[in-house]
Amino acid sequence: MKKQLLCTSAIALGVAAAPAAAQEWNLDWGGYYNVDVLFNSTSGNNIPANVDLDGANIHQNGEIIFTPSVTLDNGLTFGINVQMEALNAGGGADGIDESYMFIEGDTMGRVEVGSENSAGYKLMTGAPGVGFGINSPSPSAFHPTAFSPVAFGMGRNAFGSSYTEVAGNNDTARISYFTPSFNGLTLGVSYAPSGNTNAANSGLVNRNVALNDIFDIGVNYSQTFGNVDIELAARWGTGDAGQNLVFVANPGGLPGTAIFTPAVTQPGDPETWGVGARLGVAGWTFGGSYAENSSGAAFGVGDTEGWSLGVTYDLAGPWTIGFDTYQGEGTAAVAGPITTTDEYEAYQLGAERELGNGVAWRIYAIQSETSRSVNVPNAFAPGVSKLKVESTTIGTGIRLNF
Repeated sequence: MKKQLLCTSAIALGVAAAPAAAQEWNLDWGGYYNVDVLFNSTSGNNIPANVDLDGANIHQNGEIIFTPSVTLDNGLTFGINVQMEALNAGGGADGIDESYMFIEGDTMGRVEVGSENSAGYKLMTGAPGVGFGINSPSPSAFHPTAFSPVAFGMGRNAFGSSYTEVAGNNDTARISYFTPSFNGLTLGVSYAPSGNTNAANSGLVNRNVALNDIFDIGVNYSQTFGNVDIELAARWGTGDAGQNLVFVANPGGLPGTAIFTPAVTQPGDPETWGVGARLGVAGWTFGGSYAENSSGAAFGVGDTEGWSLGVTYDLAGPWTIGFDTYQGEGTAAVAGPITTTDEYEAYQLGAERELGNGVAWRIYAIQSETSRSVNVPNAFAPGVSKLKVESTTIGTGIRLNF
């Protein structure tokens, strides 16, 4: 009986049955590489007088993605996904971005374990766009982020993108499960022990002092009805912010003793949520999204929200044109009745022509602005209640996917 139980358990795990023939590993790899030449004109009262950012710049962005896998006789596929940045200082300290193992099957769905974005992030959708991309955590190619007056980063935060993560964590070590698609409906759930980012092990987590125990859920529905394509998505996530501890010497008057005790004021737990939709019909694609990040801090300090809206149209032949916008806002500080608000807005008009298999040429114009305002007059200087930087960009580039 014991032998039979062991055998049954091993088969259930999909690892015990000896293969009838040796399975071959599929050593797949691919990636993308984009090169753009952009011409910028910048202005704003937060750019120092001795700084000139106008003119041309060259932007490169690429990854080599390794996805070897093997499918066993029981139908389960085991594999890995390792993404290596094509530029120095990309991804983690060694240039590795996502890095994880996956197990998938037609009836079991897909499990991912390792450094990757959450299920909520991966199941989200937003406005379609043509061009460089403005619903993105990487606007430094077209916007003078070094002189931006805002306190918020763009990455994985609703201030700069509706593709959010809890407290802006990114590619942290986590485990995710995605169901099989049920008539276009896919559900996903994720757990991460900590907020370590970019292909790093979580190690032993001190749950008193840092973001930990991050949970995410997501849902995506994608279906075609006649000539109409529909995609709907929603996500929610939260994490534990830890706790503030106070050192107390000689508690209760006992000399030579000390304890740590929870402080009166404790941090709130961060959350994020978002919804998105796309509709495609007769060559047109319409879409949008809305997302929020809550920091958990008092008076909403650190909270952000943002939305995207866009439309594209596939012209007869190889051309696609489109227009989209992203608008973000966050509460930077609150002091009594005085509130400091940061804002980001960007608009893009673009066109792209397919030149061949995995090769496309794009042209675009982007108008972007970041600003900080205070709800009292003359907050920064006489007659100045808002700090801002803005940029007008015209660009063109080649996009390769392989």
